[in-house]
Amino acid sequence: MKSKIYNLAKVAGLIVLLLCNCRAQEVTSEIDKYLNAAVESGKFSGSVLIARNGKVLLSKGYGMANRELNVPNTPQMKFRIGSLSKQFTAMTIMILQERGKLSVQDSVCKYVPDCSRDWAEITIHQLLTHTSGIQELLSFPDFQQTMALPSPVAQTVERFKHKPLDFKPGTKFKYSNSGYVLLGYIIERVSGQSYEAYLRENIFDPLKMSNSGSDHNDLIIENRAAGYTKRDGRIINAPYIDMSIPTGGGSLYSTVEDLFLWDQALYTEKLITKKSLAVIFTPYTTADWGDGAAYGWFIGKDKSNHKYMGFLGGINGFAAQIMRYPDEKLLVVVLSNFSFAPVTDIESDLAAIVFSSKPL
Repeated sequence: MKSKIYNLAKVAGLIVLLLCNCRAQEVTSEIDKYLNAAVESGKFSGSVLIARNGKVLLSKGYGMANRELNVPNTPQMKFRIGSLSKQFTAMTIMILQERGKLSVQDSVCKYVPDCSRDWAEITIHQLLTHTSGIQELLSFPDFQQTMALPSPVAQTVERFKHKPLDFKPGTKFKYSNSGYVLLGYIIERVSGQSYEAYLRENIFDPLKMSNSGSDHNDLIIENRAAGYTKRDGRIINAPYIDMSIPTGGGSLYSTVEDLFLWDQALYTEKLITKKSLAVIFTPYTTADWGDGAAYGWFIGKDKSNHKYMGFLGGINGFAAQIMRYPDEKLLVVVLSNFSFAPVTDIESDLAAIVFSSKPL
């Protein structure tokens, strides 16, 4: 009798497994069909990864990594991730805080020589939450002319260090690449290492993110995608930007597979404690996107009331979005080597496909 019950349970378990596999295949097929249509319409080129409950549902490349050489995108292709870099900068600040090297409530003038008097009130916390009032580097009239010139992070900070503030620190939200470049500078001052080296030793190596790092225009980086934009309706090579300029705010490259490792680590204490993770994911101020700005993330709810923590990135020739839905343990990563790719709409549609399916 026990043997029969055991066999029935075994068969039932196999049936459930087969049903789950079928559902997963149906979802993957629908997602694949959607993304292929986006490629065919000329809207998308890149790589996508979707995972739920720690299991990858889809990890695939679409379109071309290099249109001139006819090289296709793959999940191992490296893309510039633009402002997704900011979450790694924020994590690094929290690592340094846990090690007693700084406090997010410190004035930035503690770490910046010849600090502007106006900066005395600015805290690291305000840099992290885009509430410092520091002028936006990308809005400077000469930025398009100077973006091709090498600029170590200390030199870049000098470009905005003595400019008047846009508003009193802590009183408003205004998205700031300058603030995160300054964070990159502070990381170097506090750690005694380059931004690149410190992230490598304290985030990428521990998480085995071997396909992530600081981009360099001159280095040969295997599987690095070329970036594209549009002019007069035609796809063209993206304008050159020296990747030393966005250090701290947008200088990193990664893959969808490495960002899956990053997502999984954020459910653990591999890098920092749960207490510090809670600090990172607390929305501190209202923002242009979502319910509020956290440290390197925006927090909110989608149209179907699913809570998310996400970020949108863009840099010459590239667009990127990462969205984590913690209650459902869902991750959607969209990396594109089209600067014009509607990655926010694509991510939203892909998440909706997963959520509309029966639980896997």
